Amino acid sequence: MVYILFLFWYPIKENRAAFIVISFLLGFCIDLFSDTLALHAAATVTVAYIRPTIMRFVFGVNYEFQSFKLSNSTRAQQITFLALLIITHHLIFFMLESFSLSNMLLILKKIVFTGLATLILCLLFGSLFSAKKD
Repeated sequence: MVYILFLFWYPIKENRAAFIVISFLLGFCIDLFSDTLALHAAATVTVAYIRPTIMRFVFGVNYEFQSFKLSNSTRAQQITFLALLIITHHLIFFMLESFSLSNMLLILKKIVFTGLATLILCLLFGSLFSAKKD
C-alpha cells in the first residue's frame, strides 16, 4: 500500500479541505480497482484528517511554523511519522475489513506484517525519488 506516500509527501501548508477531498478520491480510485467497498477511502480520509495531530506528536510545535519542511527534519522523525501514518491507516483498514473484534489476533498480524512490508517499500521508493543532499 505505497499510496500512503501521498499522505506523507503532501505539502504541509496546503489547503486542508482540499487535501482531505484528494485523499478521498485517491482511496476511492483504489477501491474501484480493488473492489474493497470504500475501505481504502475511509482509511485515507481518516489518516488525512488526523495527520496534523500525528505531525504535532512527531515534530512538536515546529511543524506549524512557515519555515518547516519535511526534508529538514531528521531521518528518525521522518521514519516515525511514516510508520505512524502506516499503522493508523492499516488499523482503520483492517478493522473495517474484519468488522469484528473476535478476530483481533488476525487483525494484529495483518497490521504488523503488512505494515512492515509497506514501510520497507515506502522507504525504498522514498530513497529512490528523493533528492541527494551534498
